[in-house]
Amino acid sequence: MTDMPKTSARLLSLLSLLQARRDWPGALLAERLEVSPRTVRRDVDRLRELGYPIVTTKGPDGGYRLGAGTRLPPLLFDDEQAVALSVALRIATTAGAGIEEAAARALNTVRQVMPARLRHRVDTVRVTAVERAPTAQVGSGVLLAISDAVHAREVLRFDYVSATGDPTAAPRRAEPHHLVTWGGRWYLVAWDLDRADWRTFRADRITPRTPTGPRFAPRELPGGDVAAFVAARFSGTDDSGGRPCRGEVVLDLPAAEVAPFVHDGVVEELGPDRCRLVTGSWSWHALASAISRFDADVEVVGPAELRDAFARLARRCAAAAGN
Repeated sequence: MTDMPKTSARLLSLLSLLQARRDWPGALLAERLEVSPRTVRRDVDRLRELGYPIVTTKGPDGGYRLGAGTRLPPLLFDDEQAVALSVALRIATTAGAGIEEAAARALNTVRQVMPARLRHRVDTVRVTAVERAPTAQVGSGVLLAISDAVHAREVLRFDYVSATGDPTAAPRRAEPHHLVTWGGRWYLVAWDLDRADWRTFRADRITPRTPTGPRFAPRELPGGDVAAFVAARFSGTDDSGGRPCRGEVVLDLPAAEVAPFVHDGVVEELGPDRCRLVTGSWSWHALASAISRFDADVEVVGPAELRDAFARLARRCAAAAGN
């Protein structure tokens, strides 16, 4: 009986290897598992008895392949796979794809057979699916660390890589509020203690530090609805539904060529080849960048903040062209 845990762990490792690639030479499996080829054969027979359709492949070395079965065998997962499955099922319960009830039942089934140490960690994961499910890869350890801090209401200390790929000079400190998905990515919605403002951080750029900081009393998220807040933040609107940075420009383009690309601004025809555009964004830099996408000369009517943003953008573009 003393060898049973060791044997079970080896079976799990063998199954994980068989799932990782199509064909495995028997000798290579034995080498990876640090056992004899005879032990591999016995373990394969045990998995077959459990219902796993493992096919023996022919060849100079012989080998094994995990085939498709006619029934669902008992599922075995290592810790990382179990956590990944639980997170995926939790997202599916809010995906709006018509599988929410089935996903919730599946999550409950997986949770019941988890070891207590994993069950506790998975229970802290609370995901708000604001938009489509994420496709950007984030390590399960990072997601769990963020979720733990959200659940415990503890200040999260982390290193962060900026949009330009540069790491921040000092660790960031934030009161984590929600873990959300938007545009195929994971984001942390948090109160940035150093900037005294709400921020969204891409989770794939976060490297959590330990230990976490002190506990905090949760702040009220603007508007009280995390989905509405995130949607507004990424669409460039403020909490009142308007855009905080609004400006006016004149473009040397026909109004008909500008209007299809302006969803919530106003386009006014000034002549056959000129138009007035009034629109907004979340920041002056973002507004200047959005207007610059039109291949035309721009006259800034106002305000001064938009004119300054164009000047900064011009300096950066000139430097890039010089480089």
